[in-house]
Amino acid sequence: MFDFLDSGQYDLLGAFWVTVQLTLYSAAGSLVWGTALAGMRVSPVPLMRVFGTFYVNVVRNTPLTVLVIGCSLGLNQTLGIALGGSTFKDTGFRLAVLALTAYTGTFVCEALRSGINTVPVGQAEAARALGLSFFQVLTLIVLPQAFRAVIGPLTNVLIALTKNTTVAAAIGVAEAALLMKEMIENEAQALFTVFGIFALGFVLLTLPTGLLLGWVAKRVAVKR
Repeated sequence: MFDFLDSGQYDLLGAFWVTVQLTLYSAAGSLVWGTALAGMRVSPVPLMRVFGTFYVNVVRNTPLTVLVIGCSLGLNQTLGIALGGSTFKDTGFRLAVLALTAYTGTFVCEALRSGINTVPVGQAEAARALGLSFFQVLTLIVLPQAFRAVIGPLTNVLIALTKNTTVAAAIGVAEAALLMKEMIENEAQALFTVFGIFALGFVLLTLPTGLLLGWVAKRVAVKR
């Protein structure tokens, strides 16, 4: 049943390692970009609020496949932007990370914004009365509490991101979904085995993440 894996033709671990790398790089980028967007959405500057609201509503409702292919066709093939990649493989990987970051950052933003709403207004007002600027209030008072309140929702975003990395196969990134497609084409007689292997692989990636971050969420939850 698993003879096709012994041939060395398929680099299963390598494909899942690319998936892990896509997840980690995109998660880091999404956290930074999503936090910036959340700051814009609660900013006292109208222009920043308008931009944040417009960006989140447009990008969040755009299919991820469209964003990934758009980055490949629009940025790379049309404008010649390679993001420092010297090969097709490197460029595709970096463009996939960019698209995943741009997309997932909107969900991080909305999760954080809900966390910001859980922080008592009186704390921000007291900080402003002490002479702190909006940026200082946001970074020193509001965001630390907001992050503690939304670890659970951010865990769901991370799990969704892990599964969304499969879309990178659309531009030839050699992650798990692209290898699964190749194996299905070549090993039609072991179709259900191939599906089972990749389903198990994604369960092993996402289940420990959910359990670990769920435990962290309980440990750092804000007591009110």
